[in-house]
Amino acid sequence: GNIYWTDHGFNLVEVARLNGSFRYVVISQGLDQPRSVAVHPEKGYLFWTEWGQTPCIGRAHLDGSEKVVLVSLGIAWPNGISIDYEENKLYWCDARTDKIERIDLESGGNREIVLSGSNVDLFSVAVFGAYIYWSDR
Repeated sequence: GNIYWTDHGFNLVEVARLNGSFRYVVISQGLDQPRSVAVHPEKGYLFWTEWGQTPCIGRAHLDGSEKVVLVSLGIAWPNGISIDYEENKLYWCDARTDKIERIDLESGGNREIVLSGSNVDLFSVAVFGAYIYWSDR
C-alpha cells in the first residue's frame, strides 16, 4: 500500500510506501497551499483541496497526470476531504463558508450542501456508510 500527503511548505503532493520507501513527488506544479488529500484506489484517482490564491478542489490520476479542477467557485478554505465509495461522492468541509458539501467525484457535478453552520471552524470530514463525521476547532 501507499500513503499520500501534502507538503504545505513546498506546495507538493507526495507518495511513499507505508514503510517510507520509494518516496516521490506526484504533483509539484500548479499547487498553491495544498491542504488535504483523498485517494480512490479502484478508480485510480487522487483528490486534493487547495487554500492558496485560487482555492479549489482538484483531481488527478494517482501518478499526478491529467489534473483537473472540480470546484473553484464558492469555496474559500477547503480543509478536509473524504470519499463516499458506495455513492461515488466527494465530500469536503470549508472553514470559511462553514459548510460541508459534496459532488459527484467523476463529473464534479450535482453539488450539494450537506451541512451549513455558523461560527464553526470545520477542520475535517469523514464519510462511512450512511454517516458523516466532522471535527471543528
